[in-house]
Amino acid sequence: MKKVLVVLVMLVMGVTLLAKGAVHEPSKDLFKAEKKAIVLVSFGTTYPETRAKTIMALEKEFKNSYPDFKVVTAFTSRIIMRRIKKNEGITFNNPSEALDILKKEGYTHVLVQGTHIMNGLESETLKKEVALHEGDFKVLKVSDPLLTLLADYKDTASALAPTYKVLKKDEATVFIGHGTHHPANSAYSMIENVFHEYYSENVFFGTVEGYPTLDTIIKQLKTKKIKHVNLYPFMIVAGDHAHNDIAGEMKEELEKNGFTVKAHMVGLGENEGIRKIYVKHAEFGLTHEKENMLAKKKEYANGMQP
Repeated sequence: MKKVLVVLVMLVMGVTLLAKGAVHEPSKDLFKAEKKAIVLVSFGTTYPETRAKTIMALEKEFKNSYPDFKVVTAFTSRIIMRRIKKNEGITFNNPSEALDILKKEGYTHVLVQGTHIMNGLESETLKKEVALHEGDFKVLKVSDPLLTLLADYKDTASALAPTYKVLKKDEATVFIGHGTHHPANSAYSMIENVFHEYYSENVFFGTVEGYPTLDTIIKQLKTKKIKHVNLYPFMIVAGDHAHNDIAGEMKEELEKNGFTVKAHMVGLGENEGIRKIYVKHAEFGLTHEKENMLAKKKEYANGMQP
């Protein structure tokens, strides 16, 4: 009877260690695999010049950082892919197509890195699309978008230093993001707060289709007695929204309100520091498992957590 009890205790201890390992231990699977790949996923753009400076520059960054991985770029906008193929004769795959090709080529371990700004609709949709391919690979992971942890917000603000380091008292930098109806839209307000607390009080954030609105920004600028505005897209590429909405309608509206405005058509993807943040997120995704909160709750319920 004692032997049976000893065996049972050892089994329980083993299960406990395995459970904890599944939650906390790093996973080296993707680096150890022989056939491994990274899929970089962007919304896409029909502007060849900004695409080369941003999306393709990011692909190059990943190829340099992960020479043992096959690195491919996929787009989520089917309309953009069709226009690029029609106008430029270049074919880009969507995420599912890219994963299907990797499966046929024998790749077994894949990381999908979205180039999205936040954990919003685009990011959630990507995770759902990738989930449909989980049975196709031994390991298939999705890494985090740009703004996820507080450290990401600080790193992003630091990378954008050239846009605000030499601002005069009556001068401001205004970043305009796309905006979303998803709760993740709050990321714009959070990064503005991070800027104001740690970096510069003369940096403001607005959106094309969300909050803060341009009216919100104008009120803030007037309160701060700002006269000169440097306008930047807070988007990976400087595409349609950057040229038409930001450098067009928004610039005109700011000028109507008495501000001198200079629009800078520079996508975030042109910034090496921003690209490095995505590389860092991929590094974490390649080497670690995210905490399984359901497993952790079960551990607490069973008294396995301190």
